[in-house]
Amino acid sequence: MMHYDFVDSPLGPLLVAGDEAGLRCINFQHGTAPRAPEPDWVRGPGGPVGEALRQLAAYFGGRRRAFDLPLAAGGTPFQRRVWAALLTIPYGETITYGELARRVGRPTAARAVGAANGRNPLPVVVPCHRVIGGDGRLTGFYGGLHLKSGLLALEGATTGAPSAPGRAPAVQPALF
Repeated sequence: MMHYDFVDSPLGPLLVAGDEAGLRCINFQHGTAPRAPEPDWVRGPGGPVGEALRQLAAYFGGRRRAFDLPLAAGGTPFQRRVWAALLTIPYGETITYGELARRVGRPTAARAVGAANGRNPLPVVVPCHRVIGGDGRLTGFYGGLHLKSGLLALEGATTGAPSAPGRAPAVQPALF
């Protein structure tokens, strides 16, 4: 059974949904692609939804920098690998699509990585907003660049140039 509820954020309300397997959906209701709950979903904090609402509220209140939630995002093996790599980008830091492609072992696949990044069903928790263009510009965010910019500002990230890539932690696709 899919449970859902909404959490307020500085960027507008978010729809949060999940079932016994884990969190499945986060959607910006004031973004470019708002999503309505499905008719058979049940409103309330069942499954992981209640804890996700608490952790998201703490994140937006500046009291949380990482999430500890069960994730069940679905997706292809490649998408899951990209989404797992997103979880290794520290709070307040950015990397480029090219760097993300290198981290998933596909250094020439920046566009494919960008497409997988854009299909992330769990923005904020799986921080796709921390990936920027090679020239430091904000590019691509399913809810609109104003939301990406807002999330990066909330984290105090600079958007003029990506953070130094450094040594990335190993990607663990088993998180999904």
